[in-house]
Amino acid sequence: MAILPADTMNEILKRSEHLEAEMAKGPEHEVYARLAAEYSGLEDVVAAIRAYHAATRERADLKGLLDDPSADREMRDLAAAEMDELADRIETLSDDILILLLPKDAADEKGAILEIRAGTGGSEAALFAGDLFRMYQRYAELRGWKVEILDASDGEVGGYREVIAEVRGKGVFSRLKFESGVHRVQRVPATESSGRIHTSAATVAVLPVAEDVDIEIRAEDIRIDTMRASGAGGQHVNTTDSAVRITHLPTGIIVTSSEKSQHQNRARAMQVLRARLFDMERQRVESERSEARRSQVGSGDRSERIRTYNFPQGRVTDHRINLTLYKLDRVIEGEMDELVDALIADHQAAQLASMGVDA
Repeated sequence: MAILPADTMNEILKRSEHLEAEMAKGPEHEVYARLAAEYSGLEDVVAAIRAYHAATRERADLKGLLDDPSADREMRDLAAAEMDELADRIETLSDDILILLLPKDAADEKGAILEIRAGTGGSEAALFAGDLFRMYQRYAELRGWKVEILDASDGEVGGYREVIAEVRGKGVFSRLKFESGVHRVQRVPATESSGRIHTSAATVAVLPVAEDVDIEIRAEDIRIDTMRASGAGGQHVNTTDSAVRITHLPTGIIVTSSEKSQHQNRARAMQVLRARLFDMERQRVESERSEARRSQVGSGDRSERIRTYNFPQGRVTDHRINLTLYKLDRVIEGEMDELVDALIADHQAAQLASMGVDA
């Protein structure tokens, strides 16, 4: 069992008590909201620490009883049995506390910008990109999140060549951030008369929503153009000159939006640009910490894959953690928690290993 940082736990308890006392004084609304947010963020770890302390005190009492030669034999036998149960509980609480004390990603509680682009595979890739977007839409519905399309380019026979959406809700980025990468599908397309299995790919990028305070964009650093939207047709193609294209001159990043009015398109394009610049800065900082950092989005080539969806076999395989689930029908309908939880657990295990703690 790992040794817990006693000083850190005591500091957390003191901080929680301090926040509770400050909120009881009835401060101004903004101050109270800030205190309450921090207090809420500590609740889980405080509860686990208090439970751990209670369990260790109980263990000390039981040990005293076991070491007392004058104690009744039946009571000592009962204490010995309880000690075994208590040891398991303390170990579980220790593991929980270690997980709760891991460094938090500052963006975890933010919403996310979800970008899906058809890669290798032509029309079938666009159809698969559509399937992926609907999978995330359904997952969002199951978790009570809201999804709003910011920009989309329809595929020639359905699906999307590209779709960009905002996902709003508590902890969205923390659960979607491991979806970034190349997703591969193996299936028989509806247009395939000979029954041959085709392989196609789509890239997914998940970026944390950036607020104005997260990233500053200077007016002189952007060029804004209005244009008539173009595409394969369908509900997402705008036929007026309200589409907006924003170019960030220092980086060359280009963002377009053609879903709403010109004013709304400008605001949405700025939102996506802000998210991409924020993500670029996060990547820069992270790459300084580790040269072995994975790139978020590949070229869309079949060989660069993080996950494969094999329809003939009814399986989905995440290649990063060697996890295969034979429940593709449920995953594609948005039941993704088993996959997401496994990815988060693997990430936490890697964090613990880097701290010299066995997962």
